Amino acid sequence: MNAHWRSPTVVLICGGIIMTLAMGVRHGFGLFLQPMTMDHGWSRETFAFALALQNLLWGASQPLTGLIADRYGAGKVLIIGTVLYVLGLIGMALATSGTSFVLSAGILIGIGLSGTTFSIVYGVLGRITPPEKRSMALGIAGAMGSFGQFALLPVSQSLISGVGWLQALLILAGVAALMAPLSVALAEPHRDFSNQGHHQSAWEAIREAFGHSGFNLLTLGYFVCGFQVVFIGVHLPAYLSDQGLSANVGVTCLALIGLFNIFGTFTAGWLGQRYSKKHLLAGIYITRSIVIIIFLSMPLTPMSAYLFAMVIGFLWLATVPLTNGIIAQVFGVAYLSMLGGFVFFSHQIGSFLGAWLGGLLFDSTGSYDIVWSIIILLGVVAMALNLPINQQPLARMQPARA
Repeated sequence: MNAHWRSPTVVLICGGIIMTLAMGVRHGFGLFLQPMTMDHGWSRETFAFALALQNLLWGASQPLTGLIADRYGAGKVLIIGTVLYVLGLIGMALATSGTSFVLSAGILIGIGLSGTTFSIVYGVLGRITPPEKRSMALGIAGAMGSFGQFALLPVSQSLISGVGWLQALLILAGVAALMAPLSVALAEPHRDFSNQGHHQSAWEAIREAFGHSGFNLLTLGYFVCGFQVVFIGVHLPAYLSDQGLSANVGVTCLALIGLFNIFGTFTAGWLGQRYSKKHLLAGIYITRSIVIIIFLSMPLTPMSAYLFAMVIGFLWLATVPLTNGIIAQVFGVAYLSMLGGFVFFSHQIGSFLGAWLGGLLFDSTGSYDIVWSIIILLGVVAMALNLPINQQPLARMQPARA
């Protein structure tokens, strides 16, 4: 089959729409916390643990799905990931116990996300896009994923209000199924590894990366990103409701995060082509901490919540194109999905703790105060971790770049 129609523009558009659907549906899960726990009589920890496990498995399976995509093309990985994602949404709707909810929302969707999101899509884009345009392409794809959060959150809330959370999940399963036909554009048929400029086995690539101090620092810093954004994404609506604000304020805040995330991710990709990516990352992490301190120090009103959502949204996924851009810049693109997957696993360990500890500490203390303090401290740590990163291309990359 002639594959010339798979131009960088077509791959970017289709990959971006896949990110829109996968990330958009996922970002609405926090809206289901209160109605589902109330109807089933579950604790918040039960719901939070399932989403925490989802994030952990998303990260744990990402290096493997990334390796498969790097070696054999991303098409099959995307289709299988879509099937698991859809089955997980159906299972969420039909779950009658905490165990079945964990199986569907935690395990099935967690593995499904690893086959439909950042590392897989970014790996294809990294290989098909010229180096001088790569950071921008990653930023655009990330921005499209952010658009899904903005566009699908009001849809999810309207469905919950209009037809109930069970029917809403089934409808969202149908929406997620649209990712399967789009994956054809990212199939990478007959990709020739002889054109990579330097042949490596997967194991050699892993040893090289983990022997590089910058890769390890980047990995540790990404843990903080996961902890911060998933805690806020899962628990912010409930936090605002606990403080006496209406449910609509929480929905609006998540939508604003998605909207401003579009601009923030695109801007990060644009800046990453012109300035030091590690300095941009350090700035993002410390700015998050400052924004949270200001938010918690101000009297809580709908307007202060909206302002917080706008600013934190601008910083939300701005780390993603910069992090993957450093990996591609230092190590090349042959194993970009796999190496990005290892870094992303650290992100998802942070996500697991951010979601789970949020529920656990709320149930034990009656507030989120301790978790907010942890998030602020971690932002400072992440800034310090990113500053020493050596982001120069490895010696083996120099001839190819010259």
